Amino acid sequence: MEKTNYTMMCDFYELTMANGYFKSGLKDKICYFDVFYRVVPDNGGFAIAAGLEQVVDYIKNLKFSKKDIEYLRSKKIFSEDFLEYLKTFKFSGDIYAVPEGTPIFPKEPMLIVRSKAIEAQFIETYVLATLNHQSLIATKASRIVRAAKGKGISEFGARRAHGAEASLLGARAAYIGGCTGTSCTMADLLFQTPATGTMAHSWVQLFPDEYTAFKTYCENYPDNVTLLVDTYNVIRSGVPNAIKAFNDVLLPLGKRPKAIRLDSGDIAYQSKKARKMLDEAGYPDCKIIASNSLDEYIIRDLLIQDAQVDAFGVGERLITAKSSPVFDGVYKLVAVEEEGKIIPKIKISENIGKITVPHFKKIYRLFEKTTGKAIADLLTVYDEDIPLDEIEIFDPEAIWKRKVLTDYYAKELLVPIFKNGKQVYKLPSIEEIKTYCQEQLDTLWDEVTRFENPHNYYVDFSQKLWDIREELLDKNKKN
Repeated sequence: MEKTNYTMMCDFYELTMANGYFKSGLKDKICYFDVFYRVVPDNGGFAIAAGLEQVVDYIKNLKFSKKDIEYLRSKKIFSEDFLEYLKTFKFSGDIYAVPEGTPIFPKEPMLIVRSKAIEAQFIETYVLATLNHQSLIATKASRIVRAAKGKGISEFGARRAHGAEASLLGARAAYIGGCTGTSCTMADLLFQTPATGTMAHSWVQLFPDEYTAFKTYCENYPDNVTLLVDTYNVIRSGVPNAIKAFNDVLLPLGKRPKAIRLDSGDIAYQSKKARKMLDEAGYPDCKIIASNSLDEYIIRDLLIQDAQVDAFGVGERLITAKSSPVFDGVYKLVAVEEEGKIIPKIKISENIGKITVPHFKKIYRLFEKTTGKAIADLLTVYDEDIPLDEIEIFDPEAIWKRKVLTDYYAKELLVPIFKNGKQVYKLPSIEEIKTYCQEQLDTLWDEVTRFENPHNYYVDFSQKLWDIREELLDKNKKN
């Protein structure tokens, strides 16, 4: 399938700035931009990084067509020299990022761009749109999957997503976050996220009666029978008619039903009644699937109530991250190069949470050797190496909170993706990303992963980075 060229999927101010950089002689000035987020969705303890594969595709396909340039000329505000330059425009810089599936925390860069100003500024919108959306959905999916305690979660939200693109990429992100599959066929075609599905209520309604609908389905799909049993009445007709269809069609063929699905009403009550009826009819292996506006809290409550549900289909509250629908990732300038030296830059705001962390940085994740659990993340300046025997870390928001670590090991999180405009990172498969995500989640303490009042996982600064930030803040106070 031909890849869509998203070059013009940008904010218009990126073009006006690009034209301005070109005319003022700043287009080739090397800049460093961080992509990071400020607040964890749903007041959770962490987020899941996702969307890097689509960023890579975008960067590789970045080019202006004749039609694009003619459109820009029609706006009558861009110089002809600039429009001529766009004919050969491409990304020539470096990109570093954390791998997809990595748990990430506020204020630490999930992606760093080092490039010419005109290039680095231009890619902001697509990079943010992609990373923000998929990280949001992967994070929500992870919450829902963890609530299910090992029971399967399938993403059912295609028709409730904010458009086709959101449906496709949302399904991909949900799979990274731990879902077992999706209802979206095209997501399976493009991303190998397994598509599943059987019938809607309309199937049942189109037949003269419920039993005939079930019987016909069993005859058509004897090896993959899941019946939707709540079109009329789950207990009085749905489950009894399903059992009758199993007996009349599947048993003579030596086949077994896969499941029934509940999509309305009191799921806890209905599932218990349905489980008893299926067991007594000789179908203890027939699973029960539940759907109907579910989220992590409803699923958690259903399990507390001992609902007899084996798997869940989750739709709009997953694919739209309904309870916390904005991932506030931002793209901020943190350094420039002048005469071969990297000069840190800082954005200051009266809102303390919007003050940026300056400089070209590295992220180390520190782990306990004995448990393999993550202790904290450490932001350092790009040219720092951390000691391997003993290190003192401190909370940058409360510097008196200090801790000396001795029995630890460190892993650098950011990896090179592009160097001089060339891709140097081999993209993993979706299955590899999903497995990696679960492995990384297993390194987090339960206190960090809980839904209510999670433990504050610390993102600490090296002393060198702290001093640079304080110096810049002090310098700007005097201006």
